[in-house]
Amino acid sequence: MAYVLTETAAGYALLKASDKKIHKSSSLIEDLNTAEKVAEQFKIHRFEKFQSAANALEEANAIIEGRVSDNLKKLLEDSKSDKKATLIVSEAKLDLHRSIKEFLPDLLPGLDDSALKQMSLGLAHSIGRHKLKFSADKVDTMIVQAIALLDDLDKELNTYAMRCKEWYGWHFPELAKMITDSVAYARIILTMGIRSNASETDLSEILPEEIEEQVKSAAEVSMGTEITDIDLENIKALAEQIVDFAAYREQLSNYLSSRMKAIAPNLTSLVGELVGARLIAHSGSLTSLAKAPASTIQILGAEKALFRALKTKHDTPKYGLLYHASLVGQASGKNKGKIARVLAAKAAVALRYDSLAEERDDSGDFGLEVRAKVESRLSALEGRDLRTTSKVVREQQKVDITEARAYNADADAPAAEAPEADSDDESEAEEEVAPKKEKKEKKEKKDKKEKKEKKDKKRKRDDDEEEEESSKKSKKDKKEKKDKKEKKDKKEKKKEKKEKK
Repeated sequence: MAYVLTETAAGYALLKASDKKIHKSSSLIEDLNTAEKVAEQFKIHRFEKFQSAANALEEANAIIEGRVSDNLKKLLEDSKSDKKATLIVSEAKLDLHRSIKEFLPDLLPGLDDSALKQMSLGLAHSIGRHKLKFSADKVDTMIVQAIALLDDLDKELNTYAMRCKEWYGWHFPELAKMITDSVAYARIILTMGIRSNASETDLSEILPEEIEEQVKSAAEVSMGTEITDIDLENIKALAEQIVDFAAYREQLSNYLSSRMKAIAPNLTSLVGELVGARLIAHSGSLTSLAKAPASTIQILGAEKALFRALKTKHDTPKYGLLYHASLVGQASGKNKGKIARVLAAKAAVALRYDSLAEERDDSGDFGLEVRAKVESRLSALEGRDLRTTSKVVREQQKVDITEARAYNADADAPAAEAPEADSDDESEAEEEVAPKKEKKEKKEKKDKKEKKEKKDKKRKRDDDEEEEESSKKSKKDKKEKKDKKEKKDKKEKKKEKKEKK
C-alpha cells in the first residue's frame, strides 16, 4: 500500500493510493490529467487540520527548515499500521504531486478552491514576513537603509563639490577661497555662469551683501583663464547635480529623523537621530540592539580596536559610535570614557523601553528623563552646569567664596569691597578642601610608588637579560676555543703520521 503526504495551507492530507507503484508509472501525466482519474486513484485516508494561522506558519517553517514537527510525527505514527506501506512525500520533479495539487479541492471534502487559495495567500504573506523579520510597527529596516544612503550621499557630495571647485577654479580661482559652502558655490555657478557676468548678476538670494560685493570685485581682477561655452555647460551640469543631491540629502535627513522618532523616540531624545540610527544599523535591527548589554553598546563600532587591544594586552577602547553623541562631545578628555559608560547604560534602558515595552509612550519623555540624569552626572564631573534639557529642575548653584578686595590708598576713590565671608563658611570650605588635598597627596604617593616599582622591574629585567646574554656569549667563546683546539690537535696528528711514513 502507498500513501501520499500532501501539505496544504489548511493542514496535512494523507492520501491512500490504489496502485502501490503509481509514482513510478511512465504514463503518469495521462493517467492523472482529470479530476475523475485522480479521485479514482487516490482516497483521503486522514486530514490533520491546522488549529490557527500561527500554527500553520509554524508547521510551514518546520517543513522549510527540514524538521518533522510534533503534529506531523503524530499523524505518521497513527497511520503506520501497515508495515510494508510506502510513503510518498512532496518532490518538485514528481508529476504525481502536480496532479494532486491541481485537483486537491476535489479530493478534500468541505474545502473549495477559493477558500484554499485564500489560505495559501495568507500563509505565503506570513512566511514572507517571518523571513524578512518584518514588523509593521517597527520598520527598522528603513532606518538601516536610510543611514547607509545618507553616508553614501555625503561621500558623493564631497567628491562632486571638490571636482566642481577644481574645474571652475581654472576660470575663477578666487571664488573657492571666499565661498566654503559647496551648495552655495554650485548655485553661484548656475546663476552667474562666466565671471564677466558677475557685475550684472544678482546674488543677494545666495550670499550676504558684503560677500556679494567681494565676489563681484574679485571677478573683475581674477587671474583665471577663459573657458568655452561647452566647458561651462558641463560645469553647470555638475553644479546642478550638487544642488539636487543636497536637496535630496536634506529630504532624506528629515525622513530619517521622523522614522527615528516613530521607532525609537527615547533613544533619539538621548543620543540624537544620526547616532541612534548608526547604532541600529551596526547591530542589524532595533531588537538585537535592545538585547545587547550596555558594555556592548558602549564600544559598538570599535570592534577592531577592541580585538587589537585584547591581542596586545593593552587598554580596551572606551567608546565607539557613542563618541559622536553630543553628551560625550561636551565632556573633557579625561571624562569622556566615564560619560560614555553612563550614556551606554541609559541607552540600553531606553532601547529596551522602545523595543520591548507593551504600552510604549512615543513622546520620548523617558529619553529626556534619562538624558537629564546623564547631564547631571556630566555637570558633576566637569564642575560646571552643562544641562540643556528644559524639563530638568535647576538646582541652586553654590556661592563661590572669594577674598575681600583691599583698600587702594593711592587711588582717588576707594575700590569696591566684596562682602566678607562668614567665619563658619570659611571653616567649612577649609574642611572640604582638606580631605581633597589628602586624597590628592595619597594618589600622588601611590603613582610615585607604582612608577618606582615599574622602573625597578624594568631594571631587574634588563639586568637578567644582560646576564643571560653574557652567559650565552661565554659559552659560545668556550665552545669556539674547544673547536679550535680539536682542529689543531687533528692537524698535528695528521702531520705526525705523514712524518712517520
